[in-house]
Amino acid sequence: MLNLEAQIRQDAKTLVDSLEPHETGDFVTRVSKRLPLITISKILGVPKEDRAHMLEMVDAVVSFSDPDFLGDRQPFDALMESFMAIGGYAFEKAAWHRAHPGGEGVMAALVEVEEDGQKLTDAEIAQFTLLLGVAGNDTTRNTTSWGMRGLTEYPDQRAILMEDLPSRLEIGVEEFLRYGSPVTNFMRTATRDTEIGGSPIKSGQKIMMLYESANRDPSAFEHPDKFEVTRNPNRHVSFGGGGPHFCLGAVLARTQLRALFEELLRQFPEIQVEEPRILVSTLMNAPIEMAMDTGPRAI
Repeated sequence: MLNLEAQIRQDAKTLVDSLEPHETGDFVTRVSKRLPLITISKILGVPKEDRAHMLEMVDAVVSFSDPDFLGDRQPFDALMESFMAIGGYAFEKAAWHRAHPGGEGVMAALVEVEEDGQKLTDAEIAQFTLLLGVAGNDTTRNTTSWGMRGLTEYPDQRAILMEDLPSRLEIGVEEFLRYGSPVTNFMRTATRDTEIGGSPIKSGQKIMMLYESANRDPSAFEHPDKFEVTRNPNRHVSFGGGGPHFCLGAVLARTQLRALFEELLRQFPEIQVEEPRILVSTLMNAPIEMAMDTGPRAI
């Protein structure tokens, strides 16, 4: 993890170095999207020339509910198109790595891994690529956007964070995750009869978990609607509530968020963003456009 963390920090610095003083434009495009894409692309072994295409495919997977994205297509058709695009890309890269063994990245490792004489199929590799590509990009991107929005809306909290930026980001990032709640819901199936909050649940019944609701639960958080960068303890469920479904990328996401905000606020302590335009989605709490002004460069 040490080598990966150092690389993430270097990539975060390179990203922020590319911003101009008093630059205006879209924060999501210029900042939020970039570091997760770079990190996941390097992990998967996606070359630089393919990264824009990867981002387009990943965006398509979570945009099938948005009328602006759909145009005259049906949601299911658009979703299947995006699945097929990522699957086709994964098949192509898997074939290349089989013909050129010894490459770098997870994709290269997946085509070579073997257990009991069996290797992963192309379909299994494609499913893994889809999972890592979507989960590794959108959640961190959305949290970055909502974290920056929170720091803009609550200047007192920005001031508290800036008093000791490196050490307070450890706790502050947890509030970005709670406040932003980048994923809105997931569905699970009850494996036995039980009861939740006085409501009976039958075995086999489908249950929808609303992460935004849990992260604003007044029985779990004081002032749940307020953005507080020193909130501790912060038992948010943005990565899940523990157990076998806890997010495998939690450490990676936290590392990216700390690295990016430390560099961003160090160089542009006065950066501001406006109210975002939100993706119409049943799954993601995703700003897709958010105007910014970086302000002066401090160093």
